[in-house]
Amino acid sequence: MSKSNKKKNATNTNIQSIIEQVKIRDFYGTRKVFFTLSAILMVLVLLACFIFGVHISIEFKGGTLASYTYSGTINENDIAALAKDYLGTQVNVQTGETFTGEKTQTFTLSFSMEKAFSSEMQDTLLNKLKDKYPDAHIETLQTSDVAAKSGKRFLMKCLVAAIFASIVLILYISWRFKRISGWSAGIFAVVALIHDLIIVFGTFVVCRFEIDANFMAVILTILGYSVNDTIVIYDRIRENQALLPENTKLPELVNISLSQTIRRTVRTSVTTIAAMLIVTILALVNGVDSIMRFSIPMTVGMISGCYSSLCLAPMLWTAWKMREKKTAASEE
Repeated sequence: MSKSNKKKNATNTNIQSIIEQVKIRDFYGTRKVFFTLSAILMVLVLLACFIFGVHISIEFKGGTLASYTYSGTINENDIAALAKDYLGTQVNVQTGETFTGEKTQTFTLSFSMEKAFSSEMQDTLLNKLKDKYPDAHIETLQTSDVAAKSGKRFLMKCLVAAIFASIVLILYISWRFKRISGWSAGIFAVVALIHDLIIVFGTFVVCRFEIDANFMAVILTILGYSVNDTIVIYDRIRENQALLPENTKLPELVNISLSQTIRRTVRTSVTTIAAMLIVTILALVNGVDSIMRFSIPMTVGMISGCYSSLCLAPMLWTAWKMREKKTAASEE
């Protein structure tokens, strides 16, 4: 047997093993379900913005921080409701401790108002707090105004970093996978990323979390996490393109590649999601809200990233390539 025939037989054996090793799922055939689901989620996020409103942290929009010392036990929700009723604006309460010779319990009110938080208002609010908790010995620790300028500068830097990262990703994926697509693969990978970031934003809105530094940390983390799975899938498509016959249709190629990588993608996602769920449960049990404002959106973002890597980016790219072929055939 000649070397060429041996090579051909070996290739056919590899192709057969590829197909037999996995149960081929028709991802492309159900693409409309995926597109519809993503569209519904986008609409729900938009509706949530109108229903719940978007709460922006004072570090981005400016405001006032009023800190108080106390002893005994207080209820954060009751204090927030009392302060909101008096000040006429949304108030967030965070408890903590300070060390001034000895450990002292503190709580801090953060809020934004059009008018200044005058000394008269400070005294009135303090008296209301003392009336609410007469045995807590509440006293004013400090009051400070937070300028929005530095926060807005930080927000703009994060947005510029995200945009720059997206451009770099498009260029890298276009170059790395130029044999299978070029620009379209990079563009639709970024489209899937935008989908994930919108879902994360919706999580902050629905959970009534403030848009703060935690939000930017989650956004930048999900940006790197989600695109990693997408690149793995693109790489498998490129490998299979070289192994499968040239007349293999693109949807079939993509279905085989996704069927091969779905277990790896899901298992990797499950391990990271499980870790974040444990962190969330521990934060919930111990009442650590600052950690929950990071772990809950991260968990949702990881789930969305797994979904978009498998069901959105490859489907959008395949649909686009099929449309290109159809357009080229009609012009001929």
